[in-house]
Amino acid sequence: MFKAKDYRKAESLQEAWELNQKKSNLLVGGMMWTKMYNSIKLNVIDLSGLGLDRVEEDGEEFWIGCMCTLRTLETHEGLNHCFQNVFRECTRHIVGVQFRNTATVGGSVYGRFGFSDILTCLLALDTWVELYKGGMVPLSEFVDMPFDRDILVRVVIKKDGRRAGYASQRLTQTDFPVIACGAARKDDTWYFSVGARPSKAGLYAAQDNGRSAEELAAEAADAFSYGTNLWAGGEYRRHLAEVYIRRLIEQIAEGGR
Repeated sequence: MFKAKDYRKAESLQEAWELNQKKSNLLVGGMMWTKMYNSIKLNVIDLSGLGLDRVEEDGEEFWIGCMCTLRTLETHEGLNHCFQNVFRECTRHIVGVQFRNTATVGGSVYGRFGFSDILTCLLALDTWVELYKGGMVPLSEFVDMPFDRDILVRVVIKKDGRRAGYASQRLTQTDFPVIACGAARKDDTWYFSVGARPSKAGLYAAQDNGRSAEELAAEAADAFSYGTNLWAGGEYRRHLAEVYIRRLIEQIAEGGR
């Protein structure tokens, strides 16, 4: 069971960053997975007083604060209208509404969990993360960066006209995904993300060139590696990825290019 000796509600990002430089301290969001760890920390650092629990937008991009909940993504009209309800789809199977009302976007993205639906979905879009000290970093680069003591402040999604879709396979309704797939199209370029392989999600881009959905799906599925765990075998995951990517290509194409 996770335990902490003290609680610190940060009054600024600078204060939070300074506290977070000590390995004995821990920055927390919704603590949905943290509470399952068997560890003791000196201080837990809370960002809930810094106004980072909102989704804001202008004509070019969305800014999603790190303390926004997954339920906010699921129900936000602007995000879902802009990206064809992809956020509603990628969140609706995550445990339950009570869980999604607490789990945060920042925790989901910073954790880079292999089972993350959120990370898989965001990778298919033109997504960036804003780090307090590291500045703006493309999410596709951030997923491969080593863990450090920086703070993920916001997730930024560009409104670049992509049409998007998301699909996942689960053994039961609220279980971890066996495979998770995101797809998006901008002009003649397709962006495919596959997570729960069972490793963390990755991104692959391909040119349309008039190819069929079957050809694109086979190429995209082959671009990723797959492993075996208690949920599924690698070969089965590879097969599911190709099937779901093909379906997403057809779904996005039917919605207009």
